[in-house]
Amino acid sequence: MKLFTSLLLFISCASAYTYERLNKERYRTIARDYDAILYRNAIYAHAELAKVFGTPMVLTSSGDVGPNGPLPADLLDMFPDAPVVKRLGEVNAWDNAEFRKAIEATGKKRVVLDGITTDICKSYQTIRILNVKSGTTFAALSMREAGYSVFVDVEASGTTTELIRGVSNDRMRDVGVQVLSTFAIMSELMRDWRDTPGAAELIPFLDKYYPAYTMVARAHRAAVENGTVITGEDKLH
Repeated sequence: MKLFTSLLLFISCASAYTYERLNKERYRTIARDYDAILYRNAIYAHAELAKVFGTPMVLTSSGDVGPNGPLPADLLDMFPDAPVVKRLGEVNAWDNAEFRKAIEATGKKRVVLDGITTDICKSYQTIRILNVKSGTTFAALSMREAGYSVFVDVEASGTTTELIRGVSNDRMRDVGVQVLSTFAIMSELMRDWRDTPGAAELIPFLDKYYPAYTMVARAHRAAVENGTVITGEDKLH
């Protein structure tokens, strides 16, 4: 009887426990118009292009001691000598005098822009002058008005919905902003695989950030080194 009573007591206690499982709907970032891992990867790919091509970089954050948070430390470590403008309240990076001064100091008139949020301007922003990490649209419109050629990395900019992303990109295109993929930006900068930076520098970059491309390159290398043409392949042209 004691054993039966103890068993009932154990069952009673156990049934009071609720297994609280992680719920993806409760844990979301502000940039959720596409996969968060792909987005993070694109941010660092965008930044690393500036290093590969040796272009000036300007970094800026919006209210990083508040809810927006600071720029990622490893991003800052990539550019220890780059200007870092910590805006105190300006939503549009171009409204910040220190930011404008940093851009003007590069002497460049062509800017590649990325950041969150695509539709406005949130916390991390680069201007790669080529380069701004900036909440994208406001800065892009202002810089176009100021006479800059502006290119936006569509993969390294994020917002809340696909609808907002589309409307924002259309708004920028309407004033002559060019909206490109990271791979297109890389190709525009490189222009010829035989150049420097060229294949030697950018195939390792692609292997890190766009491995689908280098899987094809690996297959090509293997075919050249020790491959044979099998039946069926000889029909391909």
